[in-house]
Amino acid sequence: MNLYFLGTGAGVPSKKRNVTSIALQMLQERGSTWLFDCGEATQHQILHTNIRPRRIEKIFITHLHGDHIFGLPGFLGSRSFQGGDSTLTIYGPKGIQAYVETALAISGTNLTYGLEFYEVEEGIIYEDDYCTVTCYKLDHVITSFGYCIQEHDKPGELLVDKLRAQGVPPGPIYQQIKENPVVTFEGNVLHREDYLGEQKSGRKVCILGDTRYMNKLKDFVKDADVLVHEATFSKNETDLAYNYFHSTTQQAAQLASDANVKELILTHISSRYQDDDLEELVNEAREQFANTKIATDFSQFPVL
Repeated sequence: MNLYFLGTGAGVPSKKRNVTSIALQMLQERGSTWLFDCGEATQHQILHTNIRPRRIEKIFITHLHGDHIFGLPGFLGSRSFQGGDSTLTIYGPKGIQAYVETALAISGTNLTYGLEFYEVEEGIIYEDDYCTVTCYKLDHVITSFGYCIQEHDKPGELLVDKLRAQGVPPGPIYQQIKENPVVTFEGNVLHREDYLGEQKSGRKVCILGDTRYMNKLKDFVKDADVLVHEATFSKNETDLAYNYFHSTTQQAAQLASDANVKELILTHISSRYQDDDLEELVNEAREQFANTKIATDFSQFPVL
């Protein structure tokens, strides 16, 4: 897994920050990329990366403010010209389907691939053999959601030395043991659970949309490997953040601390803060939560 930030600004684009979009690359895990929000000019940002639009299979929209969705029609149209032919699914609040279909219809845009919509409510919105995706309603001026991607736990490593001690030599039988609960080898019944090491916990990534500080979110993001949280304002602008339904650097850090997450990444930074302010902003958060980073456009963060 790799988080690739395509836009990290709040509200309007600036010379250093485009508006919000985040790619979650899962090329090794499932050969695809998921997009979270698609602000204006997201497709332009993608041109500066190794991201292939045809490999984007899902788009998750946190809320319907323009800085999070105005890039959708353009991206969807361009994906047709860039070899995209697989069905793409868009998840988001009620209204996302009407917005996209209206924009495509009025502009006469015909896609070469299927488009599916899932207008979300709180709870599990997607699950397959690899992961579960859940969403939670945030506190914003319009309906806004946070998404958590939870990998399923993985079987432990095959205990090769133990198998050899049992007279089972390396070969195709090892793969069979990994894939089947019970295998018979030369008359011996081998139970997979006896030959696997400790189970590996799946990783958890939480990406939140625009929101006021919500202490009750700690249960939703608890023990996340990575929490991506907006930090539109500095710690000195608590009242401003509340009035505009946003969060401060320290409020994001407070949630990360309370929820026992491993890493906090700040994004959605107001254009009032320039390059010289970034160190101060991230240090504000680190006063509360040490393992904090601040995203800039084209930042990449591996999910370990």
